[in-house]
Amino acid sequence: MRISTNTMYEAGVSRVTELQSGLLKTQQQLSTGRRILTPADDPVAAARALDLTQGQSVNTQFAANRVNAKNALSLEESVLQSVTSLIQDVKTQTVEAGNGAYDDTQRKFIATDLRSRLDQLMGLANSRDGTGNFMFSGYQTTTQPFSPSATGAQYAGDQGQKLLQVGPARQMAIGDSGDAVFDSIPGNGTLASAAAAGNAGNATVSHVSVFDATALPAVPRSSYDVTFAVAAGVTTWSVDTAPPTTGPYTSGTPIRFEGLQMTVTDGSTAIANGDKFTVRPSRSQSLFTTINDLIKVLETPAAGAVGKANLTQGLAAANGNLDNALDSVLSVRASIGSRLKEIDSLDNAGADRDIQYAQALSQLQDVDYVKAISELNKQQMTLEAAQKSFVKISGLSLFNLL
Repeated sequence: MRISTNTMYEAGVSRVTELQSGLLKTQQQLSTGRRILTPADDPVAAARALDLTQGQSVNTQFAANRVNAKNALSLEESVLQSVTSLIQDVKTQTVEAGNGAYDDTQRKFIATDLRSRLDQLMGLANSRDGTGNFMFSGYQTTTQPFSPSATGAQYAGDQGQKLLQVGPARQMAIGDSGDAVFDSIPGNGTLASAAAAGNAGNATVSHVSVFDATALPAVPRSSYDVTFAVAAGVTTWSVDTAPPTTGPYTSGTPIRFEGLQMTVTDGSTAIANGDKFTVRPSRSQSLFTTINDLIKVLETPAAGAVGKANLTQGLAAANGNLDNALDSVLSVRASIGSRLKEIDSLDNAGADRDIQYAQALSQLQDVDYVKAISELNKQQMTLEAAQKSFVKISGLSLFNLL
């Protein structure tokens, strides 16, 4: 078999080039720390590494979302802490206003201070987050949620809650609507009572309760009117049930009807003919309305026995509504605390998941330095041998023998 000089040169150059390419690849693996430089090096491992890299990127985005959620919830908690302190201060002033030694002027001083508290509450309810959006507008983040009105405040937002994906299978509310926090504050689940505006006596009514659940009507009534009549020195009461429930009145003795009971107590003047009290379920009421109504009660002169009775009844109603508002705000704060605690747990799980991704990627694509260095030395020695042999062989010629 004849081997031409051209064939000998081509084979030698091809082999040296092949060895140089292998050496270069090993050098790149050592310099980058990666075993897989292109998908062709290991198609299966490259595809698996791509999946893991995408999962790692998504996990990193979840971590960023949790940071945003934690910041938003922490800011809301800070605002609601101020709201809690405000409600507690208003309750303290409500109790102070019930001091029998205070006159109308001193109560008006308290009302003036409460007006500034109402303005402060308006500012807190219209708080903005770090991006300039309103915190308590629901989905209407660019709309100011509350504006002053005759009854306290008007809500312009909606009932939506902004959600953020904080985990593979977890969306978390990162805020609460102003309607839920400040406006639609639920009652205490019991019944409330109030004296009619035209009462001539100054009797007051106590808390209404259920004394016989089996006697409650199948269809709950929206309200009851308890009316008093005085004839020939005898006072009786009548409730607008069907048929009407009636009975003799004695101050402090429970009045019972359809499973409910209430107690009416005389003040400095006895019950007058035609005096009326209304009983209705405890309904939701805005915190703004509660403080606004309290201000009106304090600004109204408590003239005579009837005026003092209205003052007592108004302060009692305000105190109960403030209790409901405080419970509502504390419930929201408890929910925020639970969400913040869950974020901490999700952070721990996310950190563990990130470590697992890194370990799996390392096993797939990281270079084995001991093996790679050994391979590099072997390739260098082989290349040197190939180069020297090529030089020797390419130097052979018949002319050297002449």
